[in-house]
Amino acid sequence: MNININSKAPIIAKQKIKIDAPVIHVWSILTEINSWPSWQSAVKKAHLKTALQEGAEFKWKTGFLTVKSKIHTCEKFHLFGWTGKTIGAFAIHNWVFESEKDSTNVFVEESLQGLFPFLMKNKFKKNLEEGMAKNLKELKIASEK
Repeated sequence: MNININSKAPIIAKQKIKIDAPVIHVWSILTEINSWPSWQSAVKKAHLKTALQEGAEFKWKTGFLTVKSKIHTCEKFHLFGWTGKTIGAFAIHNWVFESEKDSTNVFVEESLQGLFPFLMKNKFKKNLEEGMAKNLKELKIASEK
């Protein structure tokens, strides 16, 4: 990863899932940012401004928050990561894809820091962990169709 998660952030979450689909398919679903609202229930809007590449910026809306993000790592079919800023918070979100025959092992991790995560650590940690698990399940469902 070009940017690792912040190991000193007040909130860190890590999860993994096995998806019964080839890595090329799983990668294409996750990295088609403009299509996130079609399979991620928490995402209301998403817009990648340019081609999928390191340095590309995108905005997405979840709940009442708009997140401004920037891709920091984009190694096709293996590594994908971005940073995200919103009111009172900054996140580093990283994905690793490992091909295993006709399936894909997906690892995701995120660090969350800023005023709000610091002040409401327990609530933010619970929300991040639950949201991450739901996101992985939704990626699995979308990939296995």
